Amino acid sequence: MGSREMLGESGRQTVEVLIVDDEENVRNVFRDYCLSSSSFKVTTAPGGREAIDLIRKHDFDVVTIDLVMPEVSGIDTIEAIRREWPHLPVVVVTGNATEWLIEEVGRYGGCRVVRKPIGIQEFLDELLDIVAERRRPDNG
Repeated sequence: MGSREMLGESGRQTVEVLIVDDEENVRNVFRDYCLSSSSFKVTTAPGGREAIDLIRKHDFDVVTIDLVMPEVSGIDTIEAIRREWPHLPVVVVTGNATEWLIEEVGRYGGCRVVRKPIGIQEFLDELLDIVAERRRPDNG
């Protein structure tokens, strides 16, 4: 069963996504990608600190995050997410991360890495796939 069938084409089961990026134009592009489909409800955050505050208040299905951000880095944010919400799927969307940073992400598990630039369909498919994987009954 594909991710679209599992989540429902009709949009009945909405995917709650948190988009975290320090660049407003990038947040807006990914928000608009998601809103082009009735399958998504979107919240955005300009940084890691704000993201953690939002996750404490809301039950997101998936978080997208940039690795290279000022103040609280993407790695530090992922580390905090894994401590408090170990099963929350994270999609790292990065355009300038080093191989070392990407290897660091792998240490935390439950993360996927996609590189910018990324097309709208690839981005949406990545989100739907990781959420469908989490929602499978055998992934408890």
